[in-house]
Order: sequence, then structure tokens, then C-alpha cells
Amino acid sequence: MKSTIKTLGIAIAASTILATGAQAQRDYGGGGPQTTDPQSRSEKAQEKQEKAPKGSATVTLGDKKIKISAAFAKAYQDLVTAVEANDTATLPAKVAAAHAAAQTKEEHYLASQAQLKAAVATKNDAELATALEALISSGMLDQAQTSNAYLNLGKTRYNLKQFPQAIAAFEKVQQLEPGNQEIIPLLAQARSIGGNPADAVATLRQAIAQQSANGAKAPEDLYKRTISVAYKAKLPVTAEISRQWVAAYPTAANWSDAIRIYRNLNNTDEAATLDLFRLTRAAKAMKDDGDYDRYAYLALSKGYPGEAKLVLEEGAAAKVVDLSKSPFKEEMDQAKAKSAGEAAGLGAAATKGLNAATAKAALANGDLLYGYGEYAKAAEIFRAALKKPGADANLINLHLGMALARAGDKAGATAALNAVTGPRAEIAKYWLTYVSTLA
Repeated sequence: MKSTIKTLGIAIAASTILATGAQAQRDYGGGGPQTTDPQSRSEKAQEKQEKAPKGSATVTLGDKKIKISAAFAKAYQDLVTAVEANDTATLPAKVAAAHAAAQTKEEHYLASQAQLKAAVATKNDAELATALEALISSGMLDQAQTSNAYLNLGKTRYNLKQFPQAIAAFEKVQQLEPGNQEIIPLLAQARSIGGNPADAVATLRQAIAQQSANGAKAPEDLYKRTISVAYKAKLPVTAEISRQWVAAYPTAANWSDAIRIYRNLNNTDEAATLDLFRLTRAAKAMKDDGDYDRYAYLALSKGYPGEAKLVLEEGAAAKVVDLSKSPFKEEMDQAKAKSAGEAAGLGAAATKGLNAATAKAALANGDLLYGYGEYAKAAEIFRAALKKPGADANLINLHLGMALARAGDKAGATAALNAVTGPRAEIAKYWLTYVSTLA
């Protein structure tokens, strides 16, 4: 961040502020500043010099000719000479002398411009910031130039690690140019590094909302920047932002990262983690052999060896898992042994689930069918489980929504998942995001 901001800041300050600001054109001769009025070179030169104060000069600022005082003209000439000679030893004193002699905003502007040029040449950020503030205070910049000066002031203060001042400068840019998109990441970064990541995330989310208006889509980099700040600060909104990101850009890699973000920030139990891996599988986002290992382990530990076997076979088919090596060989051996004859008995399991005396027994049979890809039958059992004694409506609705989502019933899945409250609500929201991306 620093190297980028510093390069941009100095480059813009030198080329834009100096180029777009009102320029001073001077004509100094002999021992002091002389007027740029053509008459000074005519036969009336003597007459003009007698009327003008000794040592005074006229400068051109934009389309105006401005008379500067004799005292300032001398101090200004000394400053310009030092700048052009790169006389770093005497520059501070000559900058101070020029500002001390300045009586008008035009004179302060000229002194500040020379001061800025010297700061850029010597790569002195502290002096650069002071010069930019003096230029702004002179009142000689129009709105666009003022905004640009504040932008560079903010970047310079950031380089100096003066984050409150950097934030204040960036906020000025927002006030002057509400539509300036460059300022959003800069302001957010300053707020984040300055110790207020919540405000940084709020700034970035506002930018996402603005750019997503009217059916448009904010750049993916803006989502990633927002998630990065929120994740590092472990903010509660991280999960919501990750869902917004994957809804806008539902790639397999993004799904994998979004689910990992939630898992890393939350102490989910094995059952919840298994449901998240089921979502990862549904989104075709199984990333590496670690995903297949963890999924198979959880399925085996929760009593679904058939599901573990299918997952390991998928990993082998994708050439991610080597079933001849540990731990996959041991997991596959265990899955095969425990699931022997299970697939042939799925019909009986469906009947058993529907007729189960308790919701817990029905749920177990529904999950068994889910693991074998019998999503419609699993959903039927989950619906029945909702009416049985001991029903945990939130857990059952979550699994009902998962089954309906895999079965392609978007409306049914949405209704079931929206009914989930409590600690499983966040996982249900991830599944809802998945449902929203289905064709």
C-alpha cells in the first residue's frame, strides 16, 4: 500500500497541482524583480519604474496580472533561486521568509507553489504535506484543484503514518467529489490501518452498494478488499459480506473460500461442519485432498459411511485423492465395511423414516437417503419429521432446505431455509445463497 500511494501521491502533486494551479510568470532582471509589463522595455520604462514601488513585480496568475509587494518579491525570488539550485540547506528558512513576507492570498499561493516544488524535488513528505495545506489555505484553488490537493494530502499523511489527518483529508475529497471512486479504497485503508476496521468496512460496503445500484455489479476486487479487512478484524459482518461476494461471483473457488471463511471464524461442531461440507460439495467447490479427508471423516463419525464412500470416490475420479495412500485407504476401507448392503436397503430406510416414532429417528433416515443422493425422498422424510415428537424445527428445516435445494426445488428450499433461526441460521443463509445461484 505504501509504495503505491507514495508514488501516486508525489506524481500527482508535482504534475497536476503545479500544472493546473494558476502559474506565476516572472521576469527578474538585474538585482531584483522587474515588471512583466511590456512598457518596462519601452521608452516609458523609466516612467513606469518611478511609479512602481522599488523592487516590486507583476506576476501572471491564470488570466490575471497581480502586483506583488517589494518585500515579498525579494523573498520570493530568493526562494525560487534556492529551489532551482536545489539548495536544501537554506530552503526551510527561505520558505518561512516568503510566507512571512506574504500579505495576500496570491503571495501565499506563490510561496506555497515554490515550497511544493521543493518538497517534491527533495522527496520530503512532511514538507509536501505542509505545502499542500498552504496551497489549500491560500484560497486560490478552484473546487477540482482543491479536491486533488486534498487527495494528495491524504496520501502524503498516510505515508507519514498520520492516519487521522489522512482520513480527514480523504473525507474532504468525498465532500467535494461524492462520485470519486478512487477515494473509497484509500479512505477504507486509512481507517483500517488507523485502527477502525469497522468504519473501513462500512466505507467499502457503501461503495459496493452504490456500484451495485440499478442492476449493475460492483467489481470483484471491491468485495475481496472488503472481506479482507473484515476477516482480519474478525468482524461479525464478515459472513454476510462473503455471501454477498459469492452471490455476485459464484465460482467454485469463491464458494470454497467463502465457506472456509465462515468455518475459520466460527467454532462449528461436527454436525454443522458436515452440513457446510455438503454445501461445498453441492457447489462443486471441493478444493483439495484436505476437503475430501475432512468430509469423509465427518460422514463416517456421524454414521453415514455410504456418503463417505461416495465422496472419496468423487475425489479419486477428480484425481485429487489417492485411495492407495493414507488416510484415504483407511477411510475407504472403513466406509466400504460399514456401508455394505446399505444402498440396497434405501427403500426400507425411507419407509422406516416415515414411520419413525421420533423426529430424531426420522431425521437420521432422511440424512442417510440424502447421503446417497435420494434428495426428494429425504425431503419427504424431513417433512414428516417436523410433525414428530422431539422435533428440532431449525435443524430439520435446514436439512429439508438442503435436500430440496439438491432436488432443484428452489421455492421449497427457500421457504424451508428461511424458517431456520438460532445458531444454524447462518449456515441456512449460505445455503440460501447457493439456492439463489441455481438456474
